[in-house]
Amino acid sequence: MSYKKPSTANERRRDLLKLGLGAAIAAPALSIAGNASANSVSTNAHIVISGAGAGGISMANRLARSLQGARITIIDSREEHHYQPGWTLVASGVWNKSKTLTKTGEWLPSSVNWVRGMVTEYNPDSNQVSVSNGETISYDYLIVACGLQLRYEQIEGMDTGLIGQGKGIGSVYAGVEEADATRDEITRWIAKGSGTGLFNLPPTALKCAGAPLKMTFTTLSRLEDSGQRDNFNVEFMAPSGGLFSVPFYNDFVKQRFTEQGVTRNDFWTLTGIDADTKKAFYSVKGERTGTATSHHYTVDGNAEPTVWEETKDFEFIHVVPPMTAPDSLLNSPLKFADDSPFRDWMEVDRETLQNPNYPNVWGIGDVMGMPSNKTAASVKMQANILEQNFLAYLQDRPLPARHNGYTSCPLITSIGKAMLVEFGWDGVLLPSFSFIDPKEESWTVWVMKERMLRPAYYAMLEGKI
Repeated sequence: MSYKKPSTANERRRDLLKLGLGAAIAAPALSIAGNASANSVSTNAHIVISGAGAGGISMANRLARSLQGARITIIDSREEHHYQPGWTLVASGVWNKSKTLTKTGEWLPSSVNWVRGMVTEYNPDSNQVSVSNGETISYDYLIVACGLQLRYEQIEGMDTGLIGQGKGIGSVYAGVEEADATRDEITRWIAKGSGTGLFNLPPTALKCAGAPLKMTFTTLSRLEDSGQRDNFNVEFMAPSGGLFSVPFYNDFVKQRFTEQGVTRNDFWTLTGIDADTKKAFYSVKGERTGTATSHHYTVDGNAEPTVWEETKDFEFIHVVPPMTAPDSLLNSPLKFADDSPFRDWMEVDRETLQNPNYPNVWGIGDVMGMPSNKTAASVKMQANILEQNFLAYLQDRPLPARHNGYTSCPLITSIGKAMLVEFGWDGVLLPSFSFIDPKEESWTVWVMKERMLRPAYYAMLEGKI
């Protein structure tokens, strides 16, 4: 496996200028492409959107423009909108948390009816949803954009209230306040001058699957900057033998961990925490092999693997909880069947985003059961696909658009460097910029992540790209 040497300073400046020009050129083109039809569609249908996150707001804006006469209702109780891709930058000490916060109402069209509450029950057989404020709302068409549920309760002893309490517990996923407190916990650990830090992956699908790796790499940067890196033990726990779904990046991360002295523990699943004694409990399966800095566990596919418990002491632990669709979705006919690998998620056709059993129901964003599609970049692609197919369905036309599985992750490899990871189904690379090598770390991609993606995200909310 070979890696290219980093670009020179002049090359990085040249590429950054290209990036700025490319973004300026691409934005209008994407705006045109994002509108499924130059002419609006007339309908008196009532469209309900469950969730006012990235997917829900994007669709509210797109449909408010492309439909004439429709009633659009969006259901969500959250008054604040969070730019979640910025939480890793907050937890790494790069951003202030205020850069990730806006008001939900700022992004919603005035023609859209906003119901403050959360959907508690989906009744697709009667075309109704029940809401936490006591309302029952009927619909002609439903778009499920309710996101996912963080299942911290599946880790015994873990509570998000422990984050920031000086017990060495952090989690970038819990919210922006907790991301801010995670930064403080890492700072306290570094100030102690030694100790073990444990970084984890969950045994489920997760949103922004690169975030656990980003938190590891940015923390390594801070440890190295302290001048005392050798005094700290850093370990990464993965429930499987893989760290990233795309083989090249999986190999890259493994090699980089080896180079940076990170102990890798494969087939370790976090099951519990004792915050007072700073102990983490793991379920481990397989047969132990490997070296002192790379613990591998092989599993015989023809036999039941050996499973046992391990305990690790820590000064800092980054907790990544298991994740599923919200209970309201899991208790509905909209979920995948129990024998499906996506049984904890909403059932959709992964190319059209339409529920196969209830064709007037559609999905977008984290709630859907499909491989590696739980990022803001995924939503940008899905919103365009969903708008085209939804308008075609209203007009009794064949569904014209197909989702290719596109997702993107600016994989931060240190504070100041990143790789632009873009891929689709089966891990096929789908690079967008000819001047960015997807297999090379660069300052250019770091600047894209740190300065350029937030404006693009807000343009996506408005349905412009």
